[in-house]
Amino acid sequence: MTHPSESRFERGARALFEIDGEGGQKVVDSLADIAPDFARYIIEFPFGDIYSRPGLNLRSREIATIAALTALGNAAPQLKVHIQAGLNVGLSRDEIVETIMQMAVYAGFPAALNGLFAAKEVFQQEHSLAA
Repeated sequence: MTHPSESRFERGARALFEIDGEGGQKVVDSLADIAPDFARYIIEFPFGDIYSRPGLNLRSREIATIAALTALGNAAPQLKVHIQAGLNVGLSRDEIVETIMQMAVYAGFPAALNGLFAAKEVFQQEHSLAA
């Protein structure tokens, strides 16, 4: 996923679009008037440096991200973006639901329940867009 001639920002912007599509760009755009530097940090560090590393494919990275955001229990907006990203990189709804349910063991039922409701909302929005 890395190209040696790309800057961190270019590599990150490409990865952000590939993974999150419009959802990622909306997050970046929403920061333009309050913290444009933070938007650049999001592009450069998580996407330009971490997501672009070899060793894990994007499906595995999104499973880990969905699990972590579910376990946090207080990151519903970010979780929704990454549930959509999981779908974008080839995760099935069942894989996403199972990942979230697994977090009940480690993060508790409330965190898993919140995650499942976030997934339900994303799945419903995706279904209504497809209809």
